Amino acid sequence: MTKRTTEFAKLILITCFIALLSAFLGDALKLLTEKYESVFYTLTQKNNIYVFIFPVVGLSLIYALRYYLFSKKENKGIKEIYDSLKTRHNELPIYKIPSHFINGLLTVAFGGSTGIEVSSVVASASFGSVIQKKAKIHQLYRKELICVGVAAAVTALFNSPIAGALFALEVILKRTTRKAVITITVSVLIAWLFNYLLNLEPLFHIHISHWNHYAFPYFILLGVLAGLHSVYLTKCVLFFKAKFSKITKNYMKIIIGSSILSISLFIFPQLYGDGYHAMKELFLASDTLKFSNLFSLLLISILILKPVVTSATLASGGDGGVFAPSLFIGAFLGLLVASVLNHFFDAQVIPLNFMVIGMGAVLSASLHAPFTALFLICGLINDYTLFIPILTACLISKLTAKMIIPYTVYSYSAPTAH
Repeated sequence: MTKRTTEFAKLILITCFIALLSAFLGDALKLLTEKYESVFYTLTQKNNIYVFIFPVVGLSLIYALRYYLFSKKENKGIKEIYDSLKTRHNELPIYKIPSHFINGLLTVAFGGSTGIEVSSVVASASFGSVIQKKAKIHQLYRKELICVGVAAAVTALFNSPIAGALFALEVILKRTTRKAVITITVSVLIAWLFNYLLNLEPLFHIHISHWNHYAFPYFILLGVLAGLHSVYLTKCVLFFKAKFSKITKNYMKIIIGSSILSISLFIFPQLYGDGYHAMKELFLASDTLKFSNLFSLLLISILILKPVVTSATLASGGDGGVFAPSLFIGAFLGLLVASVLNHFFDAQVIPLNFMVIGMGAVLSASLHAPFTALFLICGLINDYTLFIPILTACLISKLTAKMIIPYTVYSYSAPTAH
């Protein structure tokens, strides 16, 4: 074999290894988080005092681990991957793997209003960076191997190889090369096969029967509203991070952040953790829920408050991102829009459909990645019936958001002082 062929064979072998590790990490973090979040959330329902204990304990543990184990450096989410891709000298160190894994678990399990998706993605990207160096694979393949870990993690979390591949190409690499397509394709297939062998249950059990063509203008409306709300989410996160960065005492960040979180969770328990528990309840009850002023006020309050508690979680040291919050906001926004349309305009739209479409639309606008959002949602519910409505809303929401602000939480760069 030629040297080039040998190098390529080694690259594919390393790709499979990174994909397996990343899929295992993603599934392990997902299952552990589901377990402990469920246990702790149940405790808060039995006794409200835990709502005021868990957030401060979780954030304190994260700060202690950072100080004593993780080089006293704050996790910055997907920005760490972007920074690493910009220059070969800015590597993702090996401690980022346990740091994001443990901190992501602690954040969500103790009530932090975010998700473990970004934690899994950055930890898996670190696998790619570290193994590329240890295995002495050519530096030219470094970006591809980082994206291999990212793609495998997303595939494992959402059981969607297409979403995993698109996320790596559309959000992280932001370009397509032959090497990237080959390695990422191998990665997502390995991760998907790993999930298939584990026979894991889908995150949401949803049955979509059909959608009505006359509702198309309403899908466009939902896309516009999703884009607007994603801008609010992005601005909120950046505002809180800017304000908290001026607080020099870590214990003050913990106190302020956990106070905002605890009070919010006490009033609206739906905001606890990744919020998937609340979404599952809404999916089950979507056909029976009827419009009322009180119900609408509840949905509006949650939609206003969710970006605030997510921002407080992240700004005060929690590990995560806007992945899960976007899905949560989309589901609640979709239900609100459907309820209003049916009550005031007799639109006869299907609330469950609008919840699913809303999830994709807000995620698309938050990431500026409509195709990733489309296939992620379809893979998440294992149903492509709403392919056209979701695609429509995703494209409209991204366009709406990008017209207002050209950046996302992850691509934003703070202006430098002159």
